Amino acid sequence: MISSTPRVRFDASLWRLPKQAASAGAGASANFSNAHWQAARMQQQSDGRIHRLSGTTMGTTWSLRLVNPDYQPMEPVQALVQQVLDEVIAQMSNWEADSVISLFNASKPGEVKVLPCEFAHVLEAALHWANLSGSAMDPSMGALVSLWGFGPRQNPLEAHTASLPLEQDIERLLQTSGHRHLKWDSSRHELLQPGGLELDLCGIAKGFAVDWVVQRLQAAGWQAGLFEIGGELRSWGRRPDEGLWRVQLGTGPNDSADPLVVSVEEGAFATSGDCWHQFSVGGRSYSHTLDPCTGWPVQHDLASVTVFHQECMHADAVATVLTVLGPEQGMDFALQHDIAAVLTAHGQERLATPAWVKKFGA
Repeated sequence: MISSTPRVRFDASLWRLPKQAASAGAGASANFSNAHWQAARMQQQSDGRIHRLSGTTMGTTWSLRLVNPDYQPMEPVQALVQQVLDEVIAQMSNWEADSVISLFNASKPGEVKVLPCEFAHVLEAALHWANLSGSAMDPSMGALVSLWGFGPRQNPLEAHTASLPLEQDIERLLQTSGHRHLKWDSSRHELLQPGGLELDLCGIAKGFAVDWVVQRLQAAGWQAGLFEIGGELRSWGRRPDEGLWRVQLGTGPNDSADPLVVSVEEGAFATSGDCWHQFSVGGRSYSHTLDPCTGWPVQHDLASVTVFHQECMHADAVATVLTVLGPEQGMDFALQHDIAAVLTAHGQERLATPAWVKKFGA
């Protein structure tokens, strides 16, 4: 049974257009660290007809493996990728003061914003999973995200530090947060600000960015490739030798565990969990995953989740859902909706859903 309690998970993905970052102050009481980050990564592709490009975006890196048998120049491809990523940031980054999302979050009560098609598409998907999961994924918890110190800061690449918020501040923001407060007209792409509500799309928009880049590359005539941002990836077509793409997925906290390597032709993977995103205060560890019923981080044993879906946006959102629900409810949700996923709890072996086993084996 899926709880109807509003919940939200947010990660440490940082969204800012390239610019000189100023140094942040030191001496804060909590340490937010990604020291154990082990994101999904592409296996080495040694065929000379597979060309490689890379860059930075959203506080992380992107990389592309593109099948290019005719050895066409890569400069236009690099420009196309960066153009798409910059547009996602211009629409959906809380780290840009003049982005669409920041302007909505700062708008006055009763003010209406008309959203671009891409933003509207992402919001619709987020609300779909919010409703389907009993609000385990909620795109309108930006105020709580900021309260916990995960909102925009001067230097997004520096380790995150902050104090624990006051309980009265958490309670105050719980009253105005949650997608139940959204006034969204999907037919007109109009979103009304009810007052004090802040959107945060970090649990889904990076996956959308992967999809949009792939779609633009396909539209430009590229028949096959593998694209990833910070470990979230999508493949299309086949390698020049007609083989499948092989990817190694970050699926657990145990460095000694056998890596999970899968072969895929078409589809996307997203990984989430406090295996990589957590912080400590006074010797106690806290997840980066919030339960907005209490406004505090979730307290379950799920370390990581990896989800497969045909679209990376949905893989990203579902990984967020399962991370919030935890090992038992998350597995129940995955079984109920035939989701291909691998869940790993702290100190336990990873568990694959039947849909995953059917597609990739045990």
